[in-house]
Amino acid sequence: MSDAIEVTREQALAYRIQAQGLDRSTAEAKDLDLWDLGLQDAPAGSARLSLAARLPGGLADVPDLTDARSWTSVWATRGAPIVLRHGDEARIAAALWPTDDADAIGRLAGNGQQFRKHGTDPIEAIRTTAKALRAAVKEPTTKGKVSEKISPKLPAELITWCKGCQAHHLGDQLMRLAGLPAGLRLVPDASPATLTPIAGWKGAPRKTAGLDALVLAYLHLHGPASAADVAAYLGNTQKPVKGAWPDGLAAVSVDGRKAWIPEDDVGRLEHPDRTDVVRLLPRSDPWLMSKDRDVIVPDKAAAKVLWPAIGWPSAVLAGTEVVAAWRTKATAKQLTLTVQPFTTLTKAVKDQIAAESIHVAQAKGFPEATITYDT
Repeated sequence: MSDAIEVTREQALAYRIQAQGLDRSTAEAKDLDLWDLGLQDAPAGSARLSLAARLPGGLADVPDLTDARSWTSVWATRGAPIVLRHGDEARIAAALWPTDDADAIGRLAGNGQQFRKHGTDPIEAIRTTAKALRAAVKEPTTKGKVSEKISPKLPAELITWCKGCQAHHLGDQLMRLAGLPAGLRLVPDASPATLTPIAGWKGAPRKTAGLDALVLAYLHLHGPASAADVAAYLGNTQKPVKGAWPDGLAAVSVDGRKAWIPEDDVGRLEHPDRTDVVRLLPRSDPWLMSKDRDVIVPDKAAAKVLWPAIGWPSAVLAGTEVVAAWRTKATAKQLTLTVQPFTTLTKAVKDQIAAESIHVAQAKGFPEATITYDT
């Protein structure tokens, strides 16, 4: 990459702090660039904490994400629960529609391998399931009830054996990938997961449209990044991502790692602002969802703590570094926030952790949190 712009890891991460709004320079949630991809909300409530970490007033500035006039919760990227701006549903559905059979099989995970084995058309499987979902859900209905309702009506090749339920029913990932194309949204804060129709839905996409815009959004928010990073985030294979690779990108070398960023962002990348922030990030925060984990957290021991096979903790960001993991435990009267440092934390950082913990506590219904350090 002889013509690539050379930057350090620290520059790249300082740029991301600004691009993702972690510098708290954006006054209102609706103006954050994060909405170009949507904001993951798993576990439930994570989206509010992600916004609290980005808005000047913290939790006090977080809008009511249950207000369907402004926000919509759907199964979207990788089948995860994602909060979108109201009106973005059709755009995201079209951009995430599989480009070909290989793309669909990859996204469907275990369901996809089942379809490959039996010669089932995976894109048609998603379309058929979407039609069945739309026909079945006329009012708020729990995920389990929806599955019970449509599984007997679907072709046998779309049904899988569930060890957990000890029953045959519609596969979980197939249902998640078909939910948004069906024009269904998630009822906010409902447990178990509950689906309800999106008004005025015009049907499942006929083909992929707008994938290039999602690629560009990822490179803006999580860049500099590679095609492999983008594909991993979106749940695609690399082929469709490379096919949708947008114009107007600059080649970048991040400490020798080949990556790309929108040309319009090069100035901020080369000369990022100061990044002396301390933020408590939920485990599905955009910062932690970047797919170049070795750039975010180069220390292997720390990475092992942050991303175990199951049960990810949340993270403390100080400057450009993830310096600790954190978890909460609630009793009837108290919320305890336990911090597991990866390095020695200064008094200034600990003081800011205490200040930021107020947002976490209030989001969980407590006036404050008791902070402990697991050393």
